[in-house]
Amino acid sequence: MFFFGFASGLPFLLVAGTLAYWLREGGLELKQITMIASAGLAYSLKFLWAPLLDRLRLPLLGRLGQRRSWLLLAMTTVIAGLLAMSLVGPGQLLLFVWLTVAVAIAGATLDIAVDAYRVEIAPPQYQGALVATYSLGYRIALIITGAVALVLADHLAWSWVYRLMALAMGIPLVACLLAAEPQVLRVRTEGWVQGLREGVIAPFADFFQRFGWGTAGLLLLFILSMKISDQALVGGIIGPFYLDQGFTKTEIAGVTKLYGIWVGIAGTFLGGLAVARWGVQWPLLVAIVAGAASNLLYLLLIGADGDLGLLTIVISGENLAQGLLGTCAVAYMSALINLRYTATQYALFSSLIMLPGKILGFYSGAIVQAYSGYASYFWLSTVLALPAVGLFFVLHKRHKLVVSSAPPQEQGG
Repeated sequence: MFFFGFASGLPFLLVAGTLAYWLREGGLELKQITMIASAGLAYSLKFLWAPLLDRLRLPLLGRLGQRRSWLLLAMTTVIAGLLAMSLVGPGQLLLFVWLTVAVAIAGATLDIAVDAYRVEIAPPQYQGALVATYSLGYRIALIITGAVALVLADHLAWSWVYRLMALAMGIPLVACLLAAEPQVLRVRTEGWVQGLREGVIAPFADFFQRFGWGTAGLLLLFILSMKISDQALVGGIIGPFYLDQGFTKTEIAGVTKLYGIWVGIAGTFLGGLAVARWGVQWPLLVAIVAGAASNLLYLLLIGADGDLGLLTIVISGENLAQGLLGTCAVAYMSALINLRYTATQYALFSSLIMLPGKILGFYSGAIVQAYSGYASYFWLSTVLALPAVGLFFVLHKRHKLVVSSAPPQEQGG
């Protein structure tokens, strides 16, 4: 799970935050940068093709098993896409954008496969440990694609940086070949009609049948809103913001991508301890509020003129809250899954949780330009978390967030 977490984390910044630095140095406007760096929106739409990973066997890779064959395909596609981006560059902008989208789709597919593998490889009582180990690998990848990539970019051309990032994906690829395949019996259907019903319709119908239409709808709205503040700063807006406040790429790498990642890891394990001690509900509420409030810390950096002390304070608070919310959110969504439809249902939840923030991030450059400053965007991203707090109390009053009253997860048969 450490290596699979590393694989999931590797392409994420390379089509978003880190990519924004390359585009900025290429002379693109902020509005263009945030739109192109929002190729990561594919991560919010992955539920659309997630049924394929539950239903479709890959003929040439079938011997690896359902999960590992998709893992291997996604990893090799990411490698090929990053190499192609390095050869094309932003100079051929249209082709470069399409390659970026392709890498984002491959990365999102990798996310689907890894999440399904994690849920299926071990029973629920071990999921906390798997999430923590996965998160460690994921954040190590963020250090490499964030901090290391930015430092390298001070000494190498961006094209060579992306080639080195593609090379790093070879490590989890080897791990995939050595890993065990989850022992899950899968329902196989004959014909396209039955396959469509079982692979696409049944996973969504199951969710609404188990919880009822009203509660299921509230749950989906809650999932949509709980990480909007967190995801709003992941895309292309934050890199140009740091540069505009007078920080160098090396300083940004050291504080936000190296030190900040380890603070995030601490937040991740803090979330795991909180869930183990108090359950998922109240730690989740604290994490949502902390995650939203941490965005206001960025107001301190406006006009900071390269003050590393201020940057360290801001990153400490923001990344700690981000790690805490990440663990609590994963634990909550995992409790809602029916193992018969692991990939599809978890992909739906993990897509929805990122979608609003990604859409907001897409327009972030336009918002900053329209209101002549970053402050309005940071306030907006914070206030938009209020619906999640309201939905928390509605669900808690009606069904205790459903986690404690949900029926046992079903094993595919």
